[in-house]
Amino acid sequence: EAVNLIREHNPDLVFLDVQMPGLDGFGVIKKLLDKKVPLPKIVFATAFDQYAVKAFEVNAVDYLLKPFDKKRVFQSVQKARSKKDPALASSDKLETLVRMLESQKPQTAKILLKAGGRLFLVNQKDICFASIDDGVITVATGGPSGMEGESNCRTLEELFDSLDSNLFWRAHRSYLVNINRIKEVVPWFKSSYQLRMDDRKQTEIPVSRAQTKRLRELFGL
Repeated sequence: EAVNLIREHNPDLVFLDVQMPGLDGFGVIKKLLDKKVPLPKIVFATAFDQYAVKAFEVNAVDYLLKPFDKKRVFQSVQKARSKKDPALASSDKLETLVRMLESQKPQTAKILLKAGGRLFLVNQKDICFASIDDGVITVATGGPSGMEGESNCRTLEELFDSLDSNLFWRAHRSYLVNINRIKEVVPWFKSSYQLRMDDRKQTEIPVSRAQTKRLRELFGL
């Protein structure tokens, strides 16, 4: 949705949260760069530590460190107004910034799952979906011989932060799905959808109304 709005309205300045559900701020920038959309001036809202903040400063892109106040927002707007960098230079800096900060994200190739009193290491690409119920996160792997196990993460947000954001999508507040493990998009009532997943149970997962637009973008519905 953010990508479409920027393409449609061509704003001078955009505030982007580094950690948004579905597609984070870096993902938005990458899509704009991939689509050759002229980039607006970007201000990131971030909870990154001081070293990452210094990286923003070096690359001449402003930031708002959470929590922030009205005075800091005003200063950021004033800085953006006075910025004279050519669009091409800004694009190069943003591209460098995206690559650098993505390398700092705490992603691991494998995820630890508990099942049947044992501990398993599962490749991210094999994860089909994760769900949360009564504070317990269950992760299912794909295929007819797939398994289910409990994650030691306390929230889906915590699990999502350890996964590849280009591969996983928060389709619903209670579900994370692997985009490559969606077997079928099932039309539901009142223009809603469910996702039939590639696990051994072929689990059907609801898509929240807030994520319907994202679903349409992903698959061109």
